[in-house]
Amino acid sequence: MRSDARAAFKDSASVGLGLVPLGLAFGLLVTQSGLDWWWATAFTTVIYAGSFEFLLIGLVVAVVPLATVALTAFLVNIRHVFYALSFPLDRVKGRAAKAYSTFALTDEAYALTAGGRARAWPGRRVLWLQLFMQLYWAGAATVGALLGSFLPGTVKGLDFALTALFAVLALDALRDRRGDLPTPLLALLAALAARVLFPGQMLLAAFVLFTAGLLARHLAGRGPRRA
Repeated sequence: MRSDARAAFKDSASVGLGLVPLGLAFGLLVTQSGLDWWWATAFTTVIYAGSFEFLLIGLVVAVVPLATVALTAFLVNIRHVFYALSFPLDRVKGRAAKAYSTFALTDEAYALTAGGRARAWPGRRVLWLQLFMQLYWAGAATVGALLGSFLPGTVKGLDFALTALFAVLALDALRDRRGDLPTPLLALLAALAARVLFPGQMLLAAFVLFTAGLLARHLAGRGPRRA
């Protein structure tokens, strides 16, 4: 078990370098939005939804109806349905462990476990990986919120940290699949089509189009069955 924890810590270190400053930025944004510092700890511990947490700050400050919050959460996080199709949850043993692994399925966790290197990882290593990443996120957000409560004025540009992290993850995924140009090209075409056809629901539409394209490519690659 210790070897799995050490390996998971090494695996998570590169993403942790992005999660820590992002968490600090999130914590600062919480307090600079007028919320108490402990909201940062509550969001990152109980909700733990990355990009949605940034949106949730504005929703809480604006005191929007719960129905609007629920719909926003659904539209932003529906991509996890597609993640679950290939996430190695079957390797995680025990109901409690599976429940936490499902809860902690983030973009970063999926990006690290979807690569070729992760196909041989045992369930304990996957679980430790997710735990370390939440600790990076929650700990950094709490520290950022505490620091933000002492800073005068406002700090601009904090929300760009999220875009920067996703850009790094995308580059890592492309580097891991150098010989598979059609997949990133298909993702780009899906995003462009969603931007033109469904600008109001671009993220959801892009995922649906991308998944449909992957399925179509898979079925076409199988070819006709021989009699």
